[in-house]
Amino acid sequence: MGAKDTSTIGHNRPVSQRLHPFVYKAIFALAVVFLLGVWEFAGDEYTGYLIAVVAGLVFVALALPFVLWRIRRSHRRRGRAEESDAPEKETFGDWAAGDFQGWQDREKAGNAAVEVLLPIAAVAFGMVAFSIVSSFT
Repeated sequence: MGAKDTSTIGHNRPVSQRLHPFVYKAIFALAVVFLLGVWEFAGDEYTGYLIAVVAGLVFVALALPFVLWRIRRSHRRRGRAEESDAPEKETFGDWAAGDFQGWQDREKAGNAAVEVLLPIAAVAFGMVAFSIVSSFT
């Protein structure tokens, strides 16, 4: 009665190479939370200018993937039926229960979503925490 060899156990979880649209919406929401947290520091005209530059950079970082997604979606509608729209219609829970195939390895999709959202969430909530502390001092 030794340890069970888990490498021989198969599973039938679906594999996705794309993130669920909910993950992109969460990234956008966290970027807005970050900008709201940063805006607390807008005191004088120079700080306001720098915050406007940061807001512009965040806008560009969000706009580029959105524009690329729209271009891809319009090309797919023109008749190139290489991929179906079914992955976009599945719920986040169904997607998270499956696997995500990244560049280097395959992992559980829910873990991939956490790994994608963790850096922006840490920055956004950290900036909100700085803003709260700054308002009390």
